[in-house]
Amino acid sequence: MRFLLVAVALLLAGCGSGATAAAPAYNAADVMFLQMLIPQNQQGIEIARLAQTRQLPADLKVLAAAIESTQQTEINDMKSWLSSWNQPETMDMNPAAHAGHGGMQMTAPDLVGTLKTAPDTEFGRKFLDVLTGQQQGAVELAQTENGTSGGVNAQARDLARRVIESRSAEVKQLLNFKP
Repeated sequence: MRFLLVAVALLLAGCGSGATAAAPAYNAADVMFLQMLIPQNQQGIEIARLAQTRQLPADLKVLAAAIESTQQTEINDMKSWLSSWNQPETMDMNPAAHAGHGGMQMTAPDLVGTLKTAPDTEFGRKFLDVLTGQQQGAVELAQTENGTSGGVNAQARDLARRVIESRSAEVKQLLNFKP
């Protein structure tokens, strides 16, 4: 009986063989990335939706609709992950809290407001400029998640990789449109 207890204790202790604890499921960088990408995506959706009611090339409207759909799916996933980690969906609103993540990559609210009220003759050019900047901001944010001091969660890191790939491709597409 004593032998069995010693054997169990050694197994539980890892026998001093250098066994390491399991890697954490997520870290603070993962949480911050998701908390920052959620409002960034929400703003991207707000911008993309403006294409529905304005005179734009059909291909640009299709791209805007795809951006909206993709970013909403990402938001749903991110909220689910944060919930399963018992982490809040919203971030610390102190701008200094985000310095290690490249700062908040949001489009200035006044630019979005100007876009909403732009006359039809100016809307196309402004829409392309604002949406391009918005998508580039998402790329920069995602790069922090996969950087050397970034996250450890496989799902969050994969999301960051997909954001980098998809948003970079969208920026290239947006740059090819003529206002």
